[in-house]
Amino acid sequence: MSHALTAAVFAVGAAVGAGATALIHARRRIPLPTHASTPERVEHKAIMQVEPLGTHVVINPQLALAGEVLKYGNPGPISDLLTRKAYIAAYDRRLRHPAWTAEHLTLASLGKSALIAPVDDGEKGDRSKSQFMEDEAVPALFRAHLKDYFRSGYDRGHMVPAADAKFSQEAMNETFLLTNIAPQVGAGFNRHYWAYVEEWCRRLTGSFQDVYVFTIPLYLPQSDGAGKYHVKYEVIGTPPNVAVPTHFAKVVLTSRPSSPSTPDIAELAAGAFVLPNAEIPDGAPFSRFEVPIESVERAAGLQLFSDEVKRKAKPICQSTQCELIVRRFDDAQKNLAGRPTPRRAISAPPA
Repeated sequence: MSHALTAAVFAVGAAVGAGATALIHARRRIPLPTHASTPERVEHKAIMQVEPLGTHVVINPQLALAGEVLKYGNPGPISDLLTRKAYIAAYDRRLRHPAWTAEHLTLASLGKSALIAPVDDGEKGDRSKSQFMEDEAVPALFRAHLKDYFRSGYDRGHMVPAADAKFSQEAMNETFLLTNIAPQVGAGFNRHYWAYVEEWCRRLTGSFQDVYVFTIPLYLPQSDGAGKYHVKYEVIGTPPNVAVPTHFAKVVLTSRPSSPSTPDIAELAAGAFVLPNAEIPDGAPFSRFEVPIESVERAAGLQLFSDEVKRKAKPICQSTQCELIVRRFDDAQKNLAGRPTPRRAISAPPA
């Protein structure tokens, strides 16, 4: 990873926030140890608490004050937790894109298992039948709009790829909701290097029984050369509405049986990668973008996994190859159309 990116990742001082603990629970066969911090159960106390016989009334002064100050409304912040067929997302109302998305990939969920039949959930997903949609599950005041992306210069980048949701048309359609979308540089990133990373995540299911993937938009500071750091980002739309992340993180946690004799004991591996929202050469080593999971958590204000899980998990690049397969789908299309291209054209599934 470049010195500039390393400095940016480690310079962020955001406090660790609530854990991004919701994971897709599709067909686990190995009991996974506690892999994320579980939010503490909040005990809601009434302002007036009456003992069983009704002989004493106890006033909770803190809740009484909160009830008075917030008499006409609680401003939040509110996190829209969106549960879909193929993923879970937390939507950021201020930035108007996901704060994070989480998915659980298996050979079965991708329709590639020789032992487990694909989920029979009606019509299989066909990308050509899907279209980008505004999400009516979010209040209109806080929605991203289709017009925000029009002539913005950015792609509508999937956080959960459509290719991860081929098991049904409804599941695939949900990946096109704007609550799963963030502005991404197109050529060299969303259509290329980022797509290779998404395909690498799917390939992990060939080596691991369960693959958990978090995708997290980030806003990282850059040095001004004078010893100070600044966070600068574009906002698209007319009027300006959707923020453009400076970076994106992919964080993976994988599990598989530790041995044939102990199939119920999971061997864990984990890793985090932070990529700039910019054109990246196809030949850039993927390992260059690997960072400690804690640096992503610090930057995003999230606790993805418990300390115990992070301690037990092996580095992902020691458990499998962290190498991308470069497949230029768009160049292949140009060749089919008879247009010359300077790059070698080979097909690839669209992200």
